Amino acid sequence: MGIAALVTWLITALGGFFLLYTWISNGGPRKPSSSHFPPALIFGHFALAAIGLVLWIIYLIVDSDTLAWIAFVLLLPVALLGYTMFFRWLPTYRTRTEAPAADAPAERHFPMAVVGGHGLFAFVTLVLVLLTALEVGGS
Repeated sequence: MGIAALVTWLITALGGFFLLYTWISNGGPRKPSSSHFPPALIFGHFALAAIGLVLWIIYLIVDSDTLAWIAFVLLLPVALLGYTMFFRWLPTYRTRTEAPAADAPAERHFPMAVVGGHGLFAFVTLVLVLLTALEVGGS
């Protein structure tokens, strides 16, 4: 189960990297007044998720229950920041059919499939990490 969590975490990270790249390449950090995402929100979410992933990989190598729980606890604020971004993104997604304005937020360019997949895999990762930390299923 720990390996399954790693796989879903890596898939989630790939989607997150794509969304981060899209946000940055469309001017997200350069025009924060038009974005619904403050840079601290984006980069905080990224940093906590990356630290958790590194700890999870170390957990898989050394099999320390403490590291599993720390990784899980780190995922909780990552999830909260992710929900915050999702709900800030929704109004932008709903107005996507309008002609793009010069000051359109960078997140307007996020594909729905990537946002949805990122969220789904993130949820599955959170559940798998919790189940692994609880040692459910002999992990």
